[in-house]
Amino acid sequence: MKWFIQHAMRALYPRTEGLPGIEDTDLAGFLDRYRRESTTLMWLGLWLGTLVFIWTPVLTVYLPLPSFLLPGRLLDRHAHRVNDSRIYLIRQAVFLVKLAAGLCWGGDPEVRARFALAPYPEDPGTWRRS
Repeated sequence: MKWFIQHAMRALYPRTEGLPGIEDTDLAGFLDRYRRESTTLMWLGLWLGTLVFIWTPVLTVYLPLPSFLLPGRLLDRHAHRVNDSRIYLIRQAVFLVKLAAGLCWGGDPEVRARFALAPYPEDPGTWRRS
């Protein structure tokens, strides 16, 4: 399942000329921490949002294929269009993926440096899920 989440996040936060993409961060490590430190409901939302992203190209690019089989240009088009879906539940499900991906991408030291922000300090590890 982690591969599918990474696929959706890479499509939603691609590398550009001026900014690194989420594939340039420690995405696998972030997802391991996210799973450990988040609630079951948060992880379920991420998982369901990923499934929505994977199975909605039929609505966005009009191909009955999962997103991981789309060529690059169509995957990019799907990533843009799914965010503008007229179906609220689809938009919100994918937003859960974007939210978690934004935590990973925005916390990366290289990304923060591109915005002239200092890197976050080391996590003290004091927060524990109850």
